Amino acid sequence: MTSQTEQAGALARRIEEQLNQVLVGQPAITRQVLIALITGGHVLIEGVPGLGKTLLARSLARVLELDFQRIQFTPDLMPSDVTGHALFDSQSGDFRVRKGPAFTNLLLADEINRAPAKTQAALLEVMQERQITIEGESFPLAPPFVVLATQNPLDQEGTYPLPEAELDRFLFKILIDYPDQAHESRMVEMVLDGRLPDSLDAAQLTPVTDAAGILELTRSAEQVLIDPALIDYLLRLVRATREHPSLIQGGSPRASIALARTAKTQALLSGRDFVVPDDVKAVAAPVLRHRLRLGVDAELEGQTVESVLAQLLEQVEAPRQ
Repeated sequence: MTSQTEQAGALARRIEEQLNQVLVGQPAITRQVLIALITGGHVLIEGVPGLGKTLLARSLARVLELDFQRIQFTPDLMPSDVTGHALFDSQSGDFRVRKGPAFTNLLLADEINRAPAKTQAALLEVMQERQITIEGESFPLAPPFVVLATQNPLDQEGTYPLPEAELDRFLFKILIDYPDQAHESRMVEMVLDGRLPDSLDAAQLTPVTDAAGILELTRSAEQVLIDPALIDYLLRLVRATREHPSLIQGGSPRASIALARTAKTQALLSGRDFVVPDDVKAVAAPVLRHRLRLGVDAELEGQTVESVLAQLLEQVEAPRQ
């Protein structure tokens, strides 16, 4: 283990310690969001209202000293409300660009599946190209740039499923569930004692690093070694999703690349400069769950994407460590 790896692991632990102060009882969620940020990918977070999705984004921006913007997606939201637009200045006789909230490091797209398709497409271009074009002029976004999009469960009124092309652009899909009773009890006590605000305020958190520090972690993650046998393993895992009888859509090549890159970041955050099979297994569900489609017959039998993934992780043989 190199000193660089040790320093990166120590920095990641300090970040997670700060985030876990406000997102009580959800250490796996904070780890997954941090992996995505370091890897440079976007995150789709699903859960019912009130589980701390917005608080997580604000806390992340505070701890990492990143520029932060939030957009509340609604059915009447226009693409220019995301990217910005050009205004005619009558005094100078020229057009002046007014930049939208997407010009930031960390963009929270709240309830993204309530927006019309045209607005979702505008955000998709920003996510993919990491630049914004207004009146023919392109503006590159300063790194890091990550979209944290929250999505309500699809059975709620006024929600629409995201297009498959857009889903595939998200590195992770993270599910936030209700906390268990012990953690919820602790959360209530912390709010009543004033140790945790019941409003969306992360001001009491201590900044740990900044954008330059995150980019340094990204470079460290890229140096983590992954054995060819592990690449073969993750490829076999993704290919198995394409052949499973319960699935009508498996993981794309983009999923294979995401699995390899996030496994390297997971290894770095665990204090190692090499990937082990458990790193691949740790990120398999958030990488794959939104890229798979269950067949109708499988749904009628009570299967879920999560159960199929668990089955594949058991069946696909991992290399011996």
